[in-house]
Amino acid sequence: MKKLMSLVAVLAATLCVTSFAQEFTSVEEVEKDGRFVDAYNIQGEYVQPENNFGYQVIATGEKTFNVIGYQGGLPGNGWDRSKARFFGKGELKDGQLIVVGEKMNIPRKKDEGKDPDVVFNEQQKARILHGTQEDGKFYFDFPKKTEVQRVVRESETLGMKAPEGAIVLFDGKESDAFAGDYKLSTAQENAFWSEARFKPFEFGRPYTLHIEFMLSFMPTSFGQARSNSGVYLQEEYECQVLDSFGLEGENNECGGFYQQLKPIVNMCFPPLTWQTYDFEVQPAKYEDGKKVANAVITVKHNGVVIHDKAELKNETPGGKNEKDESKGEARGLYLQGHGNKVQYRNVWIKYND
Repeated sequence: MKKLMSLVAVLAATLCVTSFAQEFTSVEEVEKDGRFVDAYNIQGEYVQPENNFGYQVIATGEKTFNVIGYQGGLPGNGWDRSKARFFGKGELKDGQLIVVGEKMNIPRKKDEGKDPDVVFNEQQKARILHGTQEDGKFYFDFPKKTEVQRVVRESETLGMKAPEGAIVLFDGKESDAFAGDYKLSTAQENAFWSEARFKPFEFGRPYTLHIEFMLSFMPTSFGQARSNSGVYLQEEYECQVLDSFGLEGENNECGGFYQQLKPIVNMCFPPLTWQTYDFEVQPAKYEDGKKVANAVITVKHNGVVIHDKAELKNETPGGKNEKDESKGEARGLYLQGHGNKVQYRNVWIKYND
């Protein structure tokens, strides 16, 4: 009976978490629900020109946030992995964003022997940062009241039209390039939902691939449960699609190739923002059935290079066996379905030989 009661408790907890998970695929859905409007409106990117700092505010509930500060500016626009970061927890109280610092991450040289994470003591945590909004402007009061400017970044390749000679896989209309069923989005114009698979490409040819995607707003989910999908190049190599806004930028986060490559910088924008991937792909080369060169990829995420002529040694988990390519089997593009409503649009490919 004790074991049965324990099982019931676990199931009840699981159902509770599952029912609480929210997934919004448009701003209209956020506004209609009402509970997470403040969280959505505050979440985003900010810059503080006076001290050359960038901030990302990530919603983790109705009134709670993670806050990250970047020395030199925002990721891809001043900050890189060689510069320091501030980490704090924020809570919305009486119209103010109250931020308590947790630590600084200060990159170290390997021979320094120092932990890059400098955890704040109680005295440092007591130096609370207050965020306020007055007349449409945002301010932080630490170390003194200073205006911070909200920014909404847009990829330089967003909306890029297919060049001459390209093959348009999807441009918002019904398409015969899909291999099987697909569903048009009911939340965003000229878009479709994952999961989707496209007909095979021509075997072995280098190509450019452009694709645009929108992540759902899921403030009560975390990690791999936060708007998960993936772009499988040639159905073999997965470039992760995930709401990784404000995360480290690992190989299992947005822009990463599972177990092989992490992005040079995490360029994930906030959810419900159209984002871009631009791939330059040189498929693996074979001679007499044997691989003589690995696949090589260059990837831009939101217009910033996150992989520069990087080698993929083999297929990523969940991908088709790379070795079967040696048999001349043509493969296409697979957009993973992972239980979330990720949306895609403006997909085209151009061969480069």
